[in-house]
Amino acid sequence: MDYGTTDVVVIGAGQAGLSAAYHLQRRALAYRVLDAEDGPGGAWRHRWKSLVMATVNGISDLPGIAKPDVDPTEPSSEFLSRYFAGYERDLGIEVLRPVKVTSVAREDADPAGRLRISTDGGDWSAKAVINATGTWTRPFWPIYPGRSTFRGRQLHVADYVSAEEFRGLHVIVVGGGISAVGLLDEVSQVTSTSWFTRREPDWRDAAFDAQAGHNAVALVEERVRQGLPPQSVVAVTGLIWTPALRAAAQRGALDRRPMFTAIEPDGVRLADGSLLRADVILWATGFRAELEHLAPLHLRGPGGGIAMEGTQVAAEPRVHLVGYGPSSSTIGANRAGRAAVTAILKLPALVPTASTTST
Repeated sequence: MDYGTTDVVVIGAGQAGLSAAYHLQRRALAYRVLDAEDGPGGAWRHRWKSLVMATVNGISDLPGIAKPDVDPTEPSSEFLSRYFAGYERDLGIEVLRPVKVTSVAREDADPAGRLRISTDGGDWSAKAVINATGTWTRPFWPIYPGRSTFRGRQLHVADYVSAEEFRGLHVIVVGGGISAVGLLDEVSQVTSTSWFTRREPDWRDAAFDAQAGHNAVALVEERVRQGLPPQSVVAVTGLIWTPALRAAAQRGALDRRPMFTAIEPDGVRLADGSLLRADVILWATGFRAELEHLAPLHLRGPGGGIAMEGTQVAAEPRVHLVGYGPSSSTIGANRAGRAAVTAILKLPALVPTASTTST
């Protein structure tokens, strides 16, 4: 593989990364897209088969090419991998894969200098980096008293395959997000379940419309502007009642309990002191942004997060994060790709090679 210099390196080829590549191409900037996956689709490649398109929340069209007609019964992993593959092919977006980026560092002390992107196959030098690595590769496992003593099975949502493997077992689901309630619905149809969350879930009867999405993104943007760790957009929007979830509630699957106090070999110790026996603990506790390769840049501030100005890291304008904070869902991913490229065009060291007419 030929390594060398370019204007911009995009790390990750999920929705946010492909959106960025589209706008880089439109602005005639030299760029490379590096992706750690074996094929197109980003994190969607790994979603469980039962997550069909009918139950996926708000997948937006990629810029320039609308997604094809959707069969609501098709697994999202298959549909979106095919859609992303066709998008790369039809727009001529070359994605180098599998390429894992191991670090991004400054080449020198010049604030307008170049960045060195080191990978498992060689190095690239670029004037700017658009990081679109998402969260799927960093599932969050909370530290909980006694977790290592549990004799049953523990798994994270990222490892989930099918409800059938739990038939006849009692399954504890931990977490208050969309994945948690979706899996409770699914697993409770084949076996017994218990649901635990730290806070009372916030349910919504109203549909999640464009205005609600805009408001949610704005709240997350304010957090990252202050340098605080981002909340997910879903954490801001709450849970939306669907017919399937109402049916799960009627089965008792959504009878939420406050968090247990400890994990023991045969189950969990409840707040009232009793023991709830269990065979499986399924942690639906979310993900964290995959940013370890950016550690040499020392981007994190005292608030624990990375202070942002739009998609741009406030302390390092050559680095843009898409798929982070407000753009971590499909609500903001496309907008973030365009915003990152628009800001990069203003860098002193980066002069476009062709017309920069706004698209």
